[in-house]
Amino acid sequence: MVHVTITRQDYRAAVIGTGFMGRVHARAIAVAGGSLAGIAGSTPERAREAAADLRAETVFDDLDAALDAANVVHVCVPNHLHAPIALAAIAAGKHVVCEKPLATDAETARAMTEAARDAGVVATVPFVYRFHPMVREARARVASGRIGRLTLAHGSYLQDWLLRPGDDNWRVDADKGGALRAFGDIGSHWCDLLEFVSGDRITAVNAQLATANRQRSGRDVSTEDIVTLQFATAGGMVGSTVISQVSAGRKNRLLLEISGTESTIAFDQEQPETLWLGGRDQNAILMRDPEHLSPDAARLTRVPAGHAQGYQDCFDAFVTDTRAAIEGDAPDGLPTFADGLRAARIAEAVFASGRSRDWAEVPR
Repeated sequence: MVHVTITRQDYRAAVIGTGFMGRVHARAIAVAGGSLAGIAGSTPERAREAAADLRAETVFDDLDAALDAANVVHVCVPNHLHAPIALAAIAAGKHVVCEKPLATDAETARAMTEAARDAGVVATVPFVYRFHPMVREARARVASGRIGRLTLAHGSYLQDWLLRPGDDNWRVDADKGGALRAFGDIGSHWCDLLEFVSGDRITAVNAQLATANRQRSGRDVSTEDIVTLQFATAGGMVGSTVISQVSAGRKNRLLLEISGTESTIAFDQEQPETLWLGGRDQNAILMRDPEHLSPDAARLTRVPAGHAQGYQDCFDAFVTDTRAAIEGDAPDGLPTFADGLRAARIAEAVFASGRSRDWAEVPR
């Protein structure tokens, strides 16, 4: 097995896909000290329109040109195109950053994970909510035992961008986004955050899927708008979550609350500067202040207390840590293709449970 290592001056990235996520990736590459060798879009014309804004050196007409010019390939295209692009990049010895869900089925995600492992390349997936400092603080407090033995977890991930029948996107179509839409798109984030913070693993799920808008833009829709999920974990926790892309007024509300025998801890992504600490005798709000946080949380603090950090900061930190891994020093908590495979396996169990209307086991 050959491990590909590049120097700090050589993080030359190609971004495949020039939509919202492609732009987020491009900004994060610059913050990480990398260079954007070029971009490729759904058409050369769309890529040329985006090139100046993304500060790309050139526009690639095909994937081969991108692979020749870059050391790292960022895959930001619709879900059904993730695997062929990522696998081609891995075969060419390139490091890969691939959007989630990693693939539209677990078997393909497994093939991608094994290919990256066998090639010795760094392959990461942006479960970026891990990079909120207060998420790291929650994780550190759980690991230290301050929460006690974990008993219950619950929360939600709510959006409203697909509320109306006229709201549409490629993710709605199962042939492009996968059989699970709301869960694959945002439910995967919630489950990853639960397992990351708790250090525990979901072992079984009981899911109910619902489609609020059976038609969008005049065509039938098969993918779900809403998921309600019960789960059990290997460590003995039970819990539930609600996933929705049709909850009016909720823009990106990811809430995770974990209770133990000593206290409760809660993180709300729309209020990312604080952590709610619940106790039998008193409650507290912990502010993001690096002088009073665990080392890992303090490491991810980019600005002084009182100066808000947000989503793009998380993405910047994720790409910076990806770069560190490529240079041979992978920071703790970096989400890799193995985490993308884990999400795909949970998603398949959710889909099976939703169809059978019964509990389904999550494969190890």
